[in-house]
Order: sequence, then C-alpha cells, then structure tokens
Amino acid sequence: MRSVKLSPTQIIDENNKTRYENNIPVLIYDTSGPYGDPKIPINVNSGLKLLRNQWILDRNDIEYIPVCNKTKDINNLKISTNFNKLNFYYRAKNKKNITQLYYARSGIITQEMEFIAIRENLNHQELNSENQDKLTSKTSNIITPEFVRQEVASGRAIIPSNINHPESEPMIIGRNFFVKINANIGNSSISSSIEEEVQKLIWSIQWGADTVMDLSTGRHIHETREWILRNSPVPIGTVPIYQALEKVKGVIEDLNWEIFENTLLEQAIQGVDYFTIHAGLLLKYIPMTSNRLTGIVSRGGSIMAKWCLSHHKENFLYENFEKICKICATYDISLSLGDGLRPGSIYDANDEAQFAELYTLGKLTKIAWKYHVQVMIEGPGHVPIDKIKRNMTEQLKYCHEAPFYTLGPLTTDIAPGYDHFTSGIGAALIGWYGCSMLCYVTPKEHLGLPNKNDVKQGLIAYKIAAHAADISKGHYGAQIRDNAMSKARFEFRWEDQFNLAIDPKTARMFHDETLPSPSGKTVHFCSMCGPKFCSMKISQEVRNFSKNHQIHQDSIEWLTKILSTGIKTIQLRIKNMNEIYLDENIKKAVILGKKYKACIFINDYWKLAIKYHAYGVHLGQKDMKNADKKLLYDSGLHLGLSTHNDTEVERALLWNPSYIAFGHIFHTTTKMMNSQPQDKIDIQQNCQEYGVLGPIAGLMGILQALEAIKFIIGIHDKREKIKIFNGKTLQLKILKLTKNLNCSICTKKQNLNKYENYIK
Repeated sequence: MRSVKLSPTQIIDENNKTRYENNIPVLIYDTSGPYGDPKIPINVNSGLKLLRNQWILDRNDIEYIPVCNKTKDINNLKISTNFNKLNFYYRAKNKKNITQLYYARSGIITQEMEFIAIRENLNHQELNSENQDKLTSKTSNIITPEFVRQEVASGRAIIPSNINHPESEPMIIGRNFFVKINANIGNSSISSSIEEEVQKLIWSIQWGADTVMDLSTGRHIHETREWILRNSPVPIGTVPIYQALEKVKGVIEDLNWEIFENTLLEQAIQGVDYFTIHAGLLLKYIPMTSNRLTGIVSRGGSIMAKWCLSHHKENFLYENFEKICKICATYDISLSLGDGLRPGSIYDANDEAQFAELYTLGKLTKIAWKYHVQVMIEGPGHVPIDKIKRNMTEQLKYCHEAPFYTLGPLTTDIAPGYDHFTSGIGAALIGWYGCSMLCYVTPKEHLGLPNKNDVKQGLIAYKIAAHAADISKGHYGAQIRDNAMSKARFEFRWEDQFNLAIDPKTARMFHDETLPSPSGKTVHFCSMCGPKFCSMKISQEVRNFSKNHQIHQDSIEWLTKILSTGIKTIQLRIKNMNEIYLDENIKKAVILGKKYKACIFINDYWKLAIKYHAYGVHLGQKDMKNADKKLLYDSGLHLGLSTHNDTEVERALLWNPSYIAFGHIFHTTTKMMNSQPQDKIDIQQNCQEYGVLGPIAGLMGILQALEAIKFIIGIHDKREKIKIFNGKTLQLKILKLTKNLNCSICTKKQNLNKYENYIK
C-alpha cells in the first residue's frame, strides 16, 4: 500500500481569520511492490527479494531440489535460463499438503493470510472516526486474518502463491475482498522480445495489475517467463497449452498428455502461480457451437476442440484432470478453469455451449478441492448488459461460489480501438454482481499486440471499473479515496487532487494545459468555468454567507440530539432564515416535540407556531406589537413574553401569558440590549408584587422555571435532577435541585391551582 499525504484545509472564520484543519492521509492499495518505492534499488538482472522464502521454509513441509545455475535438469526436464539467482526449487515433501487451502481448512492462519488482511483493511482507522457515516454509503466488518482463512477454507477465495515464487507479495481473489485486475502480456511469433515483456510486467503492476498472465506464443517462452517470475511481486499465471503446442512446432494433432504434463512440471517448478486449464471443453459440446456467429474464440479452447475432433477422443485435459490437480498440490498452484467456449460476440452470449462448459467446470472444482487445490472459474467474454447478471448467478450456483474471473465482458461489438470502454462497462457491472477478478481489455483488442500505452489505458479503464464495483458492493473503506478527492476538489486543493487520481500525471497535464503557472495550483476555479462561473466557488460563497448570517442547516439535527437526551422543554430560536427553510424547520421541530413528548416553544414566529400546533410561542416586546392577541388566545398555545422593566411587565400581564421572562439579569453578548442588567433583589420584589412565581435565572427562564415549578409543587423527577442543554457551548448538564430554606416561595405549601398554567 502507499499513503497519500494531504494538505490542510484552509478555513476563514466569521472574524475573517484564517486557520487550518489537517486532513488524514489516504492509504491506497498498491501492486507495484519494490518498484513503487524510490528508496529500493532495482536490478532486473538479479530479480526481487525473496519475500516469502522464510515463511515457506518455517512450515517444514517442503523439500528442495538442487540444480545447476545455467542449465537445470530436474527429473529429465530441461530448463534453460540466464538467471543466477536460484540454485534450487521447492516441492512438497512426500504425503504433505502445502496449499493455502489445506492450511485454511486445518484452521491454520498463515503469514500470507495475515499480510492479506493488512492490505485489504485500508483506511479502517479513518472509517472508525466520528465521521464514519459520512464517509461510506455502506460498511462491512473489518477484514481479519481469521476472516481471510474462512474465505479460503470455504473456496470463496484463493491465494495464488506457488512456493517457487517467493518474490510475490500475498494477495487474495474473492468476492468479499477488493475486486482484482489481471493484465495479459507475452510475446508472439511476430513481435516482442524478452526485455519488452519484462518492461511490460513492471509497467503493468505500476498501473495497478494485481496479477499478470504470460501468454507468450513465440520463441523463448520459457526464458521469457523466468525473467518475468524473478522480477514479479504479483502472482503470474499462464496457459500451459501454448508452450506445449510450441514443443510440437504448432501441430495441434501432435499434442498429447505426456508433452502437456512435462510442460506443467516445468512451469510449476519455475514458479507459476496459477494455470488456465481448458478441461471443461468436452467433445460432445463442440457441435453446440455450430450455429454460433463467431464460433470458438478462445485460443486454448480452439486448440483443444481441434485436437478432440482430429482424434475423435475426449479432451485429454479432462481425462487427466486429477493428475493435473496432484501437480498443482505439490507446488501450491491455483487452477483457473478456462472457458474455452466463451462467446466471442454478444450474438452468442449465454448460449447452450457456454453454460454446458460452465456446469462441467463446477464438477471439476469439486475434484480439485478434493486435492486441496485452489480454484477460480473463468468467464466471458462478449455479453450484452441485460444478460450479464445471469452469468454471475449461474456461476455461483453451479461452481459452488468459487471466485469468478471474467474477460470484460464486452457489452457491444461495434467499437474496435475502444474495447477497453465497451468491456469496462460490463466489468463494472459483473464486479458489482460478485465477480472477483477482471481480466483487462486494451484498445488493441481484436486489432493487435498491445504496447505499453495500450496496457496503461486498459488497466486504468479496469481499475475504474473495479473501484466502482467495490463502492457498489459496500467494500469496507472503498469510498474513502473518493470522499478525499471530492473534498479536495471542493476546497480547490489541486495538488491533492492530482495525487489522489488513478493517473496523477495525466490529471496534472490536462490541468496545466490551460493553467500551467504555480499560481494555477491555488486558484479557486479551473479553465472550464473560469473565476466567475465556478459552481463550487459559488457554493462556498453561499455556504459562508449562510454561516455568517446564522442560517443553521443542522438545527433539526441538533434538536433531535437534544430531545434524545430526555430534555422536555426547549425554546427554538431561529434567526435570519429563508422563509421556505424556516417553515420546514418549524414544522419538523413541532413533529419532533410530539414524538418525544416534549414542550417546544417557537420563538417569534407565532403564525407558524399556530399553523403547526406547537406547544407554545415566545414573543419579545416588538413581536407583541405585530401579533394577533385574540388569535393567539384562541389557538390555545402557551404564551411566553419577554420584559425588561415594570412598564413592559404590566403590558405583558394584560396578555394573560403562561409565563413572563424578566430580564436581563446578567450581561449578555448574544445581542445588543438597550436596558441595563436588573438586580436580582428588584426582580424578586417584582415577582411578589405581580403575583408570579420566580425568579429563575437563565436564557428566557423557560426550562429552569417549569422544572422548578414541578419541584416546588411535588410533581418533579423523583431523582430531584433536571437536564439543561447549553445551546452556546453545545453541552448537556444535569443539575440537582434543592429547596432554599430562606425562600418565601419554596418553603411554603403551594396551591396547585395557582400554578396550573405553568405546568399544563
């Protein structure tokens, strides 16, 4: 994995002062291995560090076969290579099981499983933050080593990891993990060299390939693969029938099991992590393709079909499948059961031949599992959108939930040169449905052998498809990178946007085509909209305006939190809000009050309080001038009135209010006051003079007063406590009530009728 460090967010407060808020670094799943670390020197002539070698040795269930450096002669198998790195290869000891599937079934958590759990748990700390609900639409459980073991043991996931490829960094293929991407490379009889293929390998993993398949069909197949394996931190897969065919000079009829078996052993000893085996194409299925528009398009499938028809015999891969499994078990090689009858056009999608082979692959899966061999199933191909889901459901049902690995599928056949787009659409969909690994398609598909840029374009298209699928599936932490990008975009942190991009270089290049100067990396607009029409810039201005004018979008959210604490009396004070939002906020507040059986007093907006049948309304002196006294009285609302002197108290009493707020007692900073703070003693005298209960000090006095009245007349909370929420500090306090023995009101036995209006 790699960490993308983000710059801080610049915040300008209401006093026009600037402060900075740190952004948490984003961890990104990385497949480039040592090639992604500039501190590690790379020499392709000597290969990579043997990362897993000690893990493999510590299990004490393997034996090694000494070989010469230049020419390796193992069991009469000639292996020529120029690598001086390895002087031995491993295989399982006699009667020992060494596969990851066997370990998992035995309840053993291997170092590979632990490594995978770490890789798959990206950004879990970020998800555990207080903003978790805003960071992802869905979340799953944290992926533990035990969960990895369970998925492998069930056959739902595989860990391709030949013991002779210790350079590889452990990874997992399964639908409950990140969707993985495979890149195909390999020379042909027409073009490409060993050096080019090694560079394609490095290029592929730098752009996100989780595995690489060497599909070489030209000269030096074995040498090319040796160089690839020794320099690969990702699993390497092959189609062994290609090399077997080279051994018989391309004459399909000359193929036989013995030649193929030798080829398997050579590749197994060399370190290939998974084999594509076209064992599901049976002789009886071949006639099913006669009505197809494009026949058999799989190279391996067409080879085996021709061999079967030439000899009028059953597929020798099918008949010798258990022998194949024994070889794979000896080196912990995973099987990728090939779809030799996949459709080569959307016209042929989901036909009889395709599914007949799929059902056979399901039977072969059970056989492989008997030998503790890990299995994944290959799928199409060319499939229109409406037929894609069936491919996934059929595979899950008949192949026992083994991982599905598809080529696309391409959703239309009209776009040669753009098939990384046509297939990327299908890849995203089938990844969402549960496909575990997607085989990339390049712009050169159907046209020629891809070059480096074609490989890059194909991988980027498929990384996008896989990531979109991960988000749709609700993979733990998948959306963190998207949210970080969106936040950086909204805050015009251009460098962070470039660094978070799948292709940072291209993103930066496109931006700099019109805004190349350093100042262009800090401006709050791009060349698309310019400084005056940037929607995000305008949105920020709207947000700042709202904040400075106390337009609180979260008032209802806070009201819900406050009510959920058990507070029963709240005064809702909203200032300077748009009428549309104001109406909706008050409506929601009243509904919430009734839901929590609380008394909601609406400040100022008496018409809306009446309209939505609030518990009460509180008015200031100015509001009283504009209010309809009779309408308020007829509505039955509890009325509270603010006063600041004797004259205002006398005026308020004429309205027959439920309570009167005397004030202000203390100096206040929340608004400008024309009057001076009143003395507490004067207010006590006023209370007695006007025959009202009081004084209770506080913001408008509502909550404290009502709870205190209940306490005095004996209908209070028996725990003798009241809850008070401070709207300024956003803190909840619990106060214990006690009677003041010197108070003429608290110490007297009260007449309930006198305070009836206060507690209704």
